[in-house]
Amino acid sequence: MTLLSRGGWLRRLKSRAWAFQRMGRGLQLFAPMTGDVLRGRFRPVPWKAFALMLAAVGYLLMPFDLIPDFIVPFGLIDDALIVGWLLNRIDAQLAVYRAWRLNNDSPTYTP
Repeated sequence: MTLLSRGGWLRRLKSRAWAFQRMGRGLQLFAPMTGDVLRGRFRPVPWKAFALMLAAVGYLLMPFDLIPDFIVPFGLIDDALIVGWLLNRIDAQLAVYRAWRLNNDSPTYTP
């Protein structure tokens, strides 16, 4: 069965649901993590997560991408793929923060 066959693309999306969940989880945790870092409650600063978010936002706002946005729909698809990949990487970087939030026995975290 090919990706373009009837319903094939939908099955493929459903099989990749974990990736969408990781993207959403990374987005949901990034803002609270930023607040905890700014308040000094969470250390060390996850610089790689901040760099990845900057890259994701920059890629969305940059007028020149791999495939320009005016080439519809491919320009938008490349944005979604690259930003989605970056958001998955952000989620992986927030594993320590996620564990700290779940087991928040102390008001601050420093290794």
